[in-house]
Amino acid sequence: MPPRRRPPPAGARTDLPPLKIVRKILLLQAAYYVTATALILFTTLVYGAAFSLDLVLSWNALRGDTTLGWMLGLVWMLNSFLCVIFLLLLVSRSKLIPDFALTIHFIHLITTTFYTRSVPSNLLWWGLQCASAAFMVSLGIWACRWRELQPISFGGIGTGSMTQSSDRGSSQAGESSGGGGGWLPGWGRNAGGGEYEMVNMKADGAV
Repeated sequence: MPPRRRPPPAGARTDLPPLKIVRKILLLQAAYYVTATALILFTTLVYGAAFSLDLVLSWNALRGDTTLGWMLGLVWMLNSFLCVIFLLLLVSRSKLIPDFALTIHFIHLITTTFYTRSVPSNLLWWGLQCASAAFMVSLGIWACRWRELQPISFGGIGTGSMTQSSDRGSSQAGESSGGGGGWLPGWGRNAGGGEYEMVNMKADGAV
């Protein structure tokens, strides 16, 4: 008889199916380039330079001997910060953040290589990619963990109302036990409700 195959763990196939992973990668990559293009376009308009796709897809634009080159580096780092928001919204799981963040930069490397028809040889470009990937991974993991640790409220009942109800219950329990005006006869509120007399008992055989 052929050996039995062990069933996959629960939720293994429905957790992140391949089509969903590809869809998220495409959305993240599109958001990465759209935000970068918008930021670079705004920077060039303020700087007074001409905009072109070489500023987005070419590694030759990142130069350390020009002001525009350093400004592009800062713009790419700002773009990484904005992409953390997209990672938080689309991925929202801290253990998957490194995979998606590194995939974004790997696809950017392939796109840049095909656009310039050469592998990037600029050390500033490689340093920027490493810094951007590290920044995106660290900040994305922190943001997702912060979101995962947030308290969950059910039906609009927060911790404040629960605390008030527990305090109210404890005060009622204290009152019923006699600590703050209980309900036992002769104690607390009912202390003056009844009077008791000592009656002298006659001895047996007394007249």
